[in-house]
Amino acid sequence: MASLKILIGLLCAGPLVPVMAAETPAYPSGPIHFIVPFPPGGGTDILARTLGQKLNEAWSVPVVVENRGGANGTIGTALVAKAPPNGQTLLIVPSGFAVNPSIYKNLPYDSLKDLAPVTQLAASPLVLAVHPSFPPKSVKQLIDFLKAHPNTVNYGSSGNGSPPHIATELFKYMTKTQMVHIPYKGAGPAAIDVLAGQIPVYFMNALQATPHLKSGRIRGIGVTTAVRFSALPEIPTIAEAGVPGYAMSNWYGLLVTGGTPAASIAKLQAEVSRILNLPELKDRLTREGADVVASTPDQFTAFLKAEMATAAQIVKASGMTAAN
Repeated sequence: MASLKILIGLLCAGPLVPVMAAETPAYPSGPIHFIVPFPPGGGTDILARTLGQKLNEAWSVPVVVENRGGANGTIGTALVAKAPPNGQTLLIVPSGFAVNPSIYKNLPYDSLKDLAPVTQLAASPLVLAVHPSFPPKSVKQLIDFLKAHPNTVNYGSSGNGSPPHIATELFKYMTKTQMVHIPYKGAGPAAIDVLAGQIPVYFMNALQATPHLKSGRIRGIGVTTAVRFSALPEIPTIAEAGVPGYAMSNWYGLLVTGGTPAASIAKLQAEVSRILNLPELKDRLTREGADVVASTPDQFTAFLKAEMATAAQIVKASGMTAAN
């Protein structure tokens, strides 16, 4: 009798395994929205569209890339921070993401709590680029020119607190020179004016700069990394060209909404890492000016914390604000 009661109880309870499986929905379970918090044409946009295409091929789900520019990426970033925590809304950011907490005092999100790091995608130098009509042909000549003409030369950036802004302010601080900052709403619009000769000086990300360097539409006089960049070996580092100790790099990272299940983040990181290390893609990124990183979520989290601390020091030393 006892055995019969147990059997009836088990039948009434139903199958356990299917019920447990239903509690963990498949990932991805629908379309993926890839938010690029800048206008089209920059390094973030290039990477997002490349990854979006590959994720679509691998997972057979629609991947929609949306450009939501403004305020050095904070507008698009806020959209992801407030999205449902299901891993379906992705955010790609450049290194300026680590600067924003230091120059925007009222961010509509917490950079490390409302967003979950997935992976550092790639890293590249910035190229100190000048228009061919601009007289200086080397870093030393640029420094001499700026000291002879203080606050008369305009330099472009992709926005306040962006990597080009940080790179230029660090350059000005270390060389005791002055230039006038002209912020744009993204790397694409800034590059258009540099190529047209409207802005003579611009620290351009290598991913964007490489084709224009090869065509002669801009002249590269230095790279920001501590050692020469393998894809552009003919361009000296800024440190060796006259500013000892100068070094910084531009990086790109992938994040999702905070609270996204760890299993979904792990699956996304593994797939993105696989894509980035595909021989044809990895070789193409290297040729165009970016080295693949593909770090783990924990590694990227630690990296972000260190980058934010460094950015805070640069902002304080240079006096940089969201308004300058």
